[in-house]
Amino acid sequence: MRRGICQKTQECLQIMKTDIKSLTLEELKQELIQMGEAPFRGGQIYEWLHVRLARSFDEMTNLSKALREKLKERFALTALEAVRVQESKMDGTKKYLFRLSDDNVVESVWMRYHHGNSVCISSQVGCRMGCRFCASTLDGLERGLTPSEMLDQIYTISLLTGERVSNVVVMGTGEPLDNYDNLIRFLRLLTGEKGLHISQRSVTVSTCGIAPNIRRLAEEGLQITLALSLHATTDEKRKKLMPIANKYPLAEVLSACAYYFEKTGRRITFEYSLVGGVNDTDEDAEELIGIASHLNCHVNLIPVNPIRERAFVTPRRERALAFQSRLERGGVGATIRREMGRDIDGACGQLRRRHMEKKME
Repeated sequence: MRRGICQKTQECLQIMKTDIKSLTLEELKQELIQMGEAPFRGGQIYEWLHVRLARSFDEMTNLSKALREKLKERFALTALEAVRVQESKMDGTKKYLFRLSDDNVVESVWMRYHHGNSVCISSQVGCRMGCRFCASTLDGLERGLTPSEMLDQIYTISLLTGERVSNVVVMGTGEPLDNYDNLIRFLRLLTGEKGLHISQRSVTVSTCGIAPNIRRLAEEGLQITLALSLHATTDEKRKKLMPIANKYPLAEVLSACAYYFEKTGRRITFEYSLVGGVNDTDEDAEELIGIASHLNCHVNLIPVNPIRERAFVTPRRERALAFQSRLERGGVGATIRREMGRDIDGACGQLRRRHMEKKME
């Protein structure tokens, strides 16, 4: 009983500490000044966190032991724990299940392409959007991730693989624009010149279509790629796959996407999950041409990755190729996404869900 009280007290103290890895460089310098330290120490610490990817204050060997102890008392340092790693025998893709400080778990995926290494990260624990083909949403939303928890998915994978990450996709578990403020801070930390300094043009943020926040994102002065999870060409069809369509009609979402292009000059990507017999017909292709031909966009066709909780099936390869060909004949650029990690619970949310099921057994 006593041990339980001590553990609870420790957890409360941890919550009260400032999340150091979520601070900007200027904020960190101000924190050091308040501690009676020289502001240049903030620059040293920031480099340890975001360039050298330190996982503890004890690694910061150019700081005095006394300062390191003060940092431990004042700050929480996010360092995710990989509780499971799956590696595809098909293409080398690695899927990570990370434990957070509150014992929640999130997924991340590392993929090697000819143009560099890409990491797909989660932005929330669970998701409340309810998309019918996605395992991420089956258990609802637990909470949004902090900027440091988003960053540390990338940092930890870099350390574990020993390889640099050149592209980041915020397309894992969760709806990024439903965790808007933390997402924006994460993006600025990730692409800032004093950190990993990943090019903004090498970062993609996916959304199911929260129209007001697409417009907010357009005003942030960022050069990231916006990917809209479209998945259907009419409101009627979209509502069957994506409950968010009941709140934001397709016309409103597409108008927000046009505004994003107008403000940023960045071409929109339409993510279109091909579900066999549901949205992969010639009629669907013609309707998609009608939508896409009016926007500066590219269509990314994704043969759906089946999940056992839903009856959706992957279309035949010939059908996917015919759908792509029809789009291109209609003047719409389209590619079929290379399927990565199918043999390792590749669909978003699958690995986390299996983990949660085992914990409940």
